[in-house]
Amino acid sequence: MRQFGLLIGRRDVAEFVRVASVSDIQPGTAREVTVRDRVLAIFNVDGKFHVLDGICPHAGGPLGEGKLQGNIMTCPWHGWQFDVTTGQHCLTPQICQQAFVCCVEGDDLLVEIPDT
Repeated sequence: MRQFGLLIGRRDVAEFVRVASVSDIQPGTAREVTVRDRVLAIFNVDGKFHVLDGICPHAGGPLGEGKLQGNIMTCPWHGWQFDVTTGQHCLTPQICQQAFVCCVEGDDLLVEIPDT
């Protein structure tokens, strides 16, 4: 027999969360924010925003404090480089930072954060 019902209190649903003001992150810059115990790195590439997991997998460096040149970000601790549009490491494509969906509403930058 098949049963139907509502899932109340589901924990695997994502929601969009405001993480920054668009006007505070100029093109060619990055910023680090913490949302729900997640460190995120926000990058503005020519007015388009990209959001990655903000902790470098190499040594835990703060990617949001790295140098952004075009769409390539360099970790400030040991120089690992990532394409912020995909999250992929520039030399080893198997290494990939988690990317997050983001959108702009007015001056608000919203990021889709999974509810874990």
